[in-house]
Amino acid sequence: MTIYSMLIGLIALLLGLAIGKAWERYKLRDGQWIDRRKARESPHFIVGLDLVVAHQIDLAIEELSQVAWADEDALEIQLVLGNLYREKGQVGRAIHIHQRLLQRPRLKTLEHAYILLCLGLDFRRGGFVDRAHEAFKEVLRLDPKNRHALVQLEKLHEEQHQWAEAYEVRRQLADVDGEPSAPRDQAILAFLENELGEEALRQGDAGRAAERFQAAIDRDQNATPAYLNLGDIQARAGDWAGALQTWERIVDIAPDRAYLAFDRLQEASQRLGATQRFVETCRRLVAGNSQDWRARLALARHRAASADVAGGLELLFEALSHNPHALVIHQEIWKAFSALGRPPQLLERYLALTRDAVFYLDPHICVRCRYRSTELLWQCPQCHEWNTFIEERIAPAKDDEQLSA
Repeated sequence: MTIYSMLIGLIALLLGLAIGKAWERYKLRDGQWIDRRKARESPHFIVGLDLVVAHQIDLAIEELSQVAWADEDALEIQLVLGNLYREKGQVGRAIHIHQRLLQRPRLKTLEHAYILLCLGLDFRRGGFVDRAHEAFKEVLRLDPKNRHALVQLEKLHEEQHQWAEAYEVRRQLADVDGEPSAPRDQAILAFLENELGEEALRQGDAGRAAERFQAAIDRDQNATPAYLNLGDIQARAGDWAGALQTWERIVDIAPDRAYLAFDRLQEASQRLGATQRFVETCRRLVAGNSQDWRARLALARHRAASADVAGGLELLFEALSHNPHALVIHQEIWKAFSALGRPPQLLERYLALTRDAVFYLDPHICVRCRYRSTELLWQCPQCHEWNTFIEERIAPAKDDEQLSA
């Protein structure tokens, strides 16, 4: 009798497990039993993922909604749908989906953290800054090394110009990233140090500002704006020799950005009675890069100011050959023409050089998100990445061999 009872119990146990597994796998929906495991093997799932990759959001939502209908418990599908609604701009719907997911019982810690991360992104997209901040902080409480939450928290602080808070978050990111990403983290910390220096300068604390600018340079030798700002402080204090030395370092570390200091270098050289030093700097830049039209432009302006308009015009023609689309060159050429009485042979030469030119105001473009700006920006206002702007050329510059030919 005991063996018979044990056998009956064992059969009941196995039957219960089988029913439980079947209940877990199958679900009754509209009078039909749906196999949840096969939901993700359906064409809707594969096509939906392809459409996500192709960034066809509306069609992806339509396909993945079919999968979600078959298996409402598929957490990852619901997360993706919520994120797609956010990308589409339907922030309220995305928030509703992610908040509903948070109410599920027996969520794992990482699942809980990821849902909160998605919810924080929803809040940020909707402009709910405080709620986004709370969501990202809660993610970090659950997962202190969650890099995505740290990045989003840093961007929130940067958008609010809370530079000290952004700086501390980036330091945490540097610890999480470790050695492989150290140069990038140090570069961003340098930009944030520079912002803290400018903030101190606005508050009238030049000493603390100078310390911040120097700290930025110590973190990253290529921190161009820190050199510019530190030199400005030295110049205002009357230390023109120190300012000139600081600005000249930009020429060595970032010759493509040296034009940002041209006016400063010229003024410092004049005040120190060493104008030839500025001339040699411009010539050194041209020698290092034959297509450097800005150094030629600066040198042409210097010659025009020294009453050598004709010599300056020759340099402007060289600059025009390398970049015929920059409006500022044309403006300087016409100033020279006016000073020289508009000689016909020079006008003919100018027309030949500019026959196919299209003028623009030195456009710059972010290499991350393609945002355009008429000036060089250190942080992109759209994607908020640091030091991603380059100068865009409508046509490729010609080198000296092409010009001589």
